[in-house]
Amino acid sequence: MKTKAAVLYDAGKPFEIMELDLDGPGPGEVLIKYTAAGLCHSDLHLIDGDLAPRFPIVGGHEGAGVIEDVGPGVTKVKPGDHVVCSFIPNCGTCRYCATGRSNLCDMGATILDGHLPDGTFRFHSGGTDFGAMCMLGTFSERATISQHSVVKVDDWLPLETAVLVGCGVPTGWATANYAGGVRAGDTTVVYGIGGIGINSVQGAAHAGAKNVIAVDPVEFKRETALKLGATHAFATAEEAAEKVAELTWGQLADQALITVGTVDEAVVSAAFDVVGKGGTVIVTGLANPEKLTVHVSGGVLTLFEKTIKGTLFGSANPQYDIVKMLRLYDAGQLKLDELVTTKYTLEQVNEGYQDLRDGKNIRGVMVHAE
Repeated sequence: MKTKAAVLYDAGKPFEIMELDLDGPGPGEVLIKYTAAGLCHSDLHLIDGDLAPRFPIVGGHEGAGVIEDVGPGVTKVKPGDHVVCSFIPNCGTCRYCATGRSNLCDMGATILDGHLPDGTFRFHSGGTDFGAMCMLGTFSERATISQHSVVKVDDWLPLETAVLVGCGVPTGWATANYAGGVRAGDTTVVYGIGGIGINSVQGAAHAGAKNVIAVDPVEFKRETALKLGATHAFATAEEAAEKVAELTWGQLADQALITVGTVDEAVVSAAFDVVGKGGTVIVTGLANPEKLTVHVSGGVLTLFEKTIKGTLFGSANPQYDIVKMLRLYDAGQLKLDELVTTKYTLEQVNEGYQDLRDGKNIRGVMVHAE
């Protein structure tokens, strides 16, 4: 069959809209018609060269849609099911899945290569195989993906909203609640109020943090943070640090959550300095893996028992936590509709990412044509 998709041919180049040939589902695979895709910063890392996928690649790793067909051996879903995609496939049987850490599933090792678990591709054009970002390629009208990449969700929920829980929402919420271990009465600082950071704010507030301090240079994002659970918001790390010292009588913060679009040494150092004794710094944002971005005093690390910890997907488990986020939303305990700033068509994908760069969006969502 044919499908229209947004494709990247190389770093430094915009998405190109083109028609591709799409193979149907084989064993363990499903054909999905995407309803919506999230414009997440991780795809921008491909353009900026911070992450190096196999090109050409169909973009998009946040997706929600309806299953149209299934291949032999598929047991998780059936045609007509509504699903949210997990950008990390989870097999359920590898060492990490079997010990409750499915965010680290071994299947995730090749998500930037763009092929399915069997090493083959489903998108093609002119004899060339096209990869799919995180084995999903949600910037396509349809895709053939592994059953290990889908999570069945309640069919009364709007997929244009539910799409956000495929990556950014649980990553941010769990960065606070799981990786960060925020507890009632804590003081938590969140650096970067984008698609992940705003949900770290929600997560910290949900956990009962006394002070939730948001740090972002964009006024619109600070205002949004204050509406969704932040107690204070500042444009700079210096202003935030001063307020943290005042609020805690010099004890400083319990957690510093780094959710900026691109992590650098400055934000890591600021986060390390803002936490007090026994404090934890969680690094959720990405940077080029070849760049060394953590430079702190080993003496202070030891004497103050501070912790610096990286986390993928906030250390959440996709099969459980994607459903959990939507149940919280359904109960009115998690804001999702308020996160969507602008909706785009497939043809507007480059405009959407420019808006992300310009700080105009908390979240942009691509809505596919019916």
